Amino acid sequence: MYRQESIFPLMIARCRRFAFSISCAMMKKMHPLIIPRKGHSISRKQVNPNALRTLYRLRDYGFIAYLVGGCVRDLLLKRAPTDFDIATNATPGQIKRLFRNCRLVGRRFRLAHLHFKDEILEVSTFRAAAPDDELDTEGIGTNKKYPRHLTNDDGMVLRDNVFGTPEEDALRRDFTINALAYNIADFSIIDYSTGLSDLKERIIRPIGDPFVRFTEDPVRMLRAVRFAASHDFVIEPAAWKILCELSSTIPRAAPARLYEEMLKIFQFGSARPVLSLLDESGLLAALFPRFSKWLHKSSQHLMLLHANLECLDQLHRTETPPSPALLLAALFGFSLEDDALVCHRNGIPRQQALDTACAVFLEEVCKIVCIPARVSDRLRRILAFQPSLNRMPPRRPSSMVNRPEFAEAMAYLRISAETRGENRGSLEWWDAFLSDDPTVTCSEPSSSEVPAKRRRKRRRRHSPSTQAAINS
Repeated sequence: MYRQESIFPLMIARCRRFAFSISCAMMKKMHPLIIPRKGHSISRKQVNPNALRTLYRLRDYGFIAYLVGGCVRDLLLKRAPTDFDIATNATPGQIKRLFRNCRLVGRRFRLAHLHFKDEILEVSTFRAAAPDDELDTEGIGTNKKYPRHLTNDDGMVLRDNVFGTPEEDALRRDFTINALAYNIADFSIIDYSTGLSDLKERIIRPIGDPFVRFTEDPVRMLRAVRFAASHDFVIEPAAWKILCELSSTIPRAAPARLYEEMLKIFQFGSARPVLSLLDESGLLAALFPRFSKWLHKSSQHLMLLHANLECLDQLHRTETPPSPALLLAALFGFSLEDDALVCHRNGIPRQQALDTACAVFLEEVCKIVCIPARVSDRLRRILAFQPSLNRMPPRRPSSMVNRPEFAEAMAYLRISAETRGENRGSLEWWDAFLSDDPTVTCSEPSSSEVPAKRRRKRRRRHSPSTQAAINS
């Protein structure tokens, strides 16, 4: 009975994948929509100079070269792209021979990274679905040692290096608004699906069956939520329903990828709206179970967190995006402080209670979202710094300013004062101190008030004769 129950989901997934491949084949027979240069607003002046030179070089050597993905979408929306991705029919090996600054990376997706002075450009080869002669009965590549296409029993893609045409590559992308391409050969926009119309209607629509697309790569669920929040779009109702059903499968993705996606979600100006979508879909509970329970214990918790995230968004709008450690402090700081307070009331010293709360939290989270040790240690230091900042008058404030975590700790103190209305006096004191207000700096402990270090008593050396007498 157990064997039959375990087979049914796999059969359903394979049937959905088969239907998806048929739909892609039908879409490939349709002619793409090509918008000439006069019909769109993208100019080469808006394109990153390094990306433009890369496109020209690929074109000059006879290869097809497109700008693809989010940069085309954002340029059409008159937004500044965060990065410029390039797709070409040149293989990774050909790209490496063409560019001296190229490094090939990735096993799941073989990519070429072009290293410039101040940035790295990503160049990918057009990909396609795995052909029938590449798959055995289990859906795994016939080359058992180095398969070009590999999926697990749940249908998640583990490796995908089957190269194809521009049309096939576009139809493999996650959403229609990301399947647009800018052709450097004639400066036209190519739409292989319904990207332009969905862009106009502000709809996030997966290409093909949402179940298959979200199963192949669970991170696409986070990307859908992120695009909906950052661009003020609406997720297609059918896709939203599937997303909510599959939200519990997000831990299948690699923890390192989930950490990178979490930074993109909360660090770039849409932290507050994205939290509501994460909570409604069930993704928040799947990523951070303990934190989700704390959040729903009280309506006040949700209000405070929304206010915190609004402060993070404000930092981004002032072109000072929060660091990863400050982001984590604003997101999880209140819950960690509550846990530490419970331990402290049970008789554990305050600092030890905070360390314990952070350790328990990170042990659970890092199984799903891999937070680097340097970032988690910085988070703990930011929270541990708060009692020192709130002590009035502070001890040796000049030396505190020189500590590496001071700026982030001050930013967290400012967020706490604005959202909870606590410690406003401490914040005002530090603001005045940092602005060199003489009425405040005079309250800094003077050298006479600071207890002098106790000098160690030097050990007295005896002469050899005296030492011999002592020993006798």
